[in-house]
Amino acid sequence: MSVIALGKSYPSIFARPVIKSVDSRIFSFRYFRDCMSCTFCKDQCCEHGVDIDAGNAEHVLGLGEAFEAYVGRPMAFWFTEEEGADSEFPSGRRRRTAVADGYCVFHDRIRRGCKIHAWSLAHGLDHRRLKPLVSLLFPVTFEAGVLMPSNEILDGTLICSGEGESLYAGARDEIAYFFGRELVVALDGLAAHTP
Repeated sequence: MSVIALGKSYPSIFARPVIKSVDSRIFSFRYFRDCMSCTFCKDQCCEHGVDIDAGNAEHVLGLGEAFEAYVGRPMAFWFTEEEGADSEFPSGRRRRTAVADGYCVFHDRIRRGCKIHAWSLAHGLDHRRLKPLVSLLFPVTFEAGVLMPSNEILDGTLICSGEGESLYAGARDEIAYFFGRELVVALDGLAAHTP
């Protein structure tokens, strides 16, 4: 692993997390990016719950009864009881989406993908303000100020890893949205020099 310190810190649009360095493996590790066109993974990455900012979870809960009917599970079962302090999350606290029948409670078992994302698009809402940041950046993540590959890439369990675009290329637009163009320019420069 090669962690490269960036010339400055890049806070997200929420002030947290703050990116200070990058694991260069995001430029060389590859994966099949076109998730909804995949015919081989059976939505493997949706088999787990995902960390979500506690404030973000409240926004999702605030979508109300129509969204509850769309999810198909009572909102009392959307998140685990686990909640904890986490300085890298915008509110300083995180929760976790629940798993039901082997998948994240928000996974669409019929059409595939995320019900938060689909609901947002269908109702003219910004999915980036509702969907967990960890999901939006996947398979890139952040930890202790480092932009890095997700655990599923590192431990080899992500079935779609190995071929396709770099992790960075897949997450580039989301990184730009959440952390700004200036960070993307810096990362583009590093990517150009990574084999």
